[in-house]
Amino acid sequence: MPALARGRVLDLAARAALLVGSGVLYLVGLSRNGWGNSFYAGAVQAGAHNWTAMFFGSSDAGNSITVDKPPASLWVMEVSVRLFGLNSWSVLVPQALMGVAAVALLMATVRRVLGPWPGLLAGLLFALTPVATVLFRYDNPDALMTLLLVAAAYATTRALEDGRTRWVVLTGTLLGLAFLTKSLQAFLVLPALAGVLLLAAPGTLRRRMLQLLAGGAAMVLAGGWWFVAVALTPPADRPWVGGTTSDSPLDLALGYNGLGRLLGEKSPSGAVTVSSGSMWRLFGSAGDQVAWLLPAAVLALVAAYLLVRRAGRTDPVRAAVLMWGGWAVVTALVLSVMKGIWHAYYTVELAPALAALVAIGATLLWRRDTARARAVLTAGSLLTTAWAVSLVGRRLHLVNGVGIAVALLGVVAVVLLRVVPAGPAGRRVVAGLLVAAAVLGPATWSWASVLRSHTGASIFAGPSGHSVLSPRVSAVPPPASAEALALLRKDAHDWTWTAAAVGHRADDLQLAVGAPVMPVGGFAGHDPSPTLAGFKAEVAAHRVHWFVAGPSIRTGPAAAIDAWVRRTAPAVHAGTTTLYDLSALSAARVNAVG
Repeated sequence: MPALARGRVLDLAARAALLVGSGVLYLVGLSRNGWGNSFYAGAVQAGAHNWTAMFFGSSDAGNSITVDKPPASLWVMEVSVRLFGLNSWSVLVPQALMGVAAVALLMATVRRVLGPWPGLLAGLLFALTPVATVLFRYDNPDALMTLLLVAAAYATTRALEDGRTRWVVLTGTLLGLAFLTKSLQAFLVLPALAGVLLLAAPGTLRRRMLQLLAGGAAMVLAGGWWFVAVALTPPADRPWVGGTTSDSPLDLALGYNGLGRLLGEKSPSGAVTVSSGSMWRLFGSAGDQVAWLLPAAVLALVAAYLLVRRAGRTDPVRAAVLMWGGWAVVTALVLSVMKGIWHAYYTVELAPALAALVAIGATLLWRRDTARARAVLTAGSLLTTAWAVSLVGRRLHLVNGVGIAVALLGVVAVVLLRVVPAGPAGRRVVAGLLVAAAVLGPATWSWASVLRSHTGASIFAGPSGHSVLSPRVSAVPPPASAEALALLRKDAHDWTWTAAAVGHRADDLQLAVGAPVMPVGGFAGHDPSPTLAGFKAEVAAHRVHWFVAGPSIRTGPAAAIDAWVRRTAPAVHAGTTTLYDLSALSAARVNAVG
């Protein structure tokens, strides 16, 4: 077989192996995650059975309140559930497939600039990032947002190649859809994509500016139409916008999910809260989630920029360095200093840029193959190895097999880099060892994440104890006793809501009984929906059967509702769960009491 044909076959086989391997990583044992985040799984259940709930992103099919995010990610899962029925796999498999697609697109994006092997390296580094592994096995909106942002980077790269307006419009459309997935977090990459299109795209400055205007218009249309539709719908004809105190979709996007996250202005309860951001956050609590390659990426960005800074304005490699570097710098800065609600898994947005930067920088240095380039590669590999050993040591015992293996592999790779002659066979061996040393730590953390179950509102990657190989499947307790669940299921479809409960416990109950449960107060139980008067009206109209008691709420409308139910409705003790029978209240009694 000719060398060119062998190279093509090897390239195709390597790409297929990466995508199949990514699929296995994201799919194996997926059902151990159950519903993942039941807050979103409950909304998927509602939307799969009620078109109005699907459009608005309601938590329940009775359309009392929406989730605290725009609904684009829910739509993907709801289509799956409508096709395959409601179960853990139909909810979570779309997330895994979006992960594989994101890996493929990142690989294709870097490949167009530097060729097949750098693209493969970028895809591999991204696929094995622990936070990506966790979120592509979970039903938060981050999976779809990440896919759309990587797709936007691909479209931007195509626009930089040929200067066609359609690629710029596609970039804007994808960014708009990402905004419809997770609001302003999606726009952290906007300065990098818009900036590189303005600076490095073909054509005159006037043409580039007009193209950006077209892309901006597409972004506004793709990301804004749903918010306009919700705002124009009379409040009486739609659910309350969850996560807000004003029932405004713009407040949701720009406040609670926007400036509130950055400035610390809002919590799920609508209260003012400010936490302290930290410039070292990515090296601290998020270190073993996303930052395995962060020091190497910083070094790669500096080295790559120095190597391409004198290239022409439209040089594709220079443009790629600017695009991924801008993406990484802006995202890392915002995630570091934000003072609002913080979860380490937010850093998944940083993962594609880190992977691309390391792949680009390492490739440029490798191809240059001078003494200085080898010195930089040596420093980068040693830095990555030392950092990986420190990250492993944070979670495992000080002396552990993973840390020792990472250290040995890294040292061997660096030694061979310095002494192996510059022949093709020797260089391939050294390159393989350098890559293996870089990915061993995050790959181990990703596999440990696969062995664990991930449920609830906040998740993290890596081992849960002092061993990466011991699976820990956490049994999720039922949301109520078996006797209570049996009562909630009985005649459930005769009511708009078979029950009401404070906060996101309602979603667990809804998934358990298969019928709508009203989440009083939204996710945290502190949204002003429904009001006491509104809840009384629903009870008087015989639309709510049961109220499921939980921990007492001290403030807000949910507290007033909870107190009114406890003193008004007859209690039914069903096993270990106390229910209140709202069906026993006559309309006259509802209006007369409390």
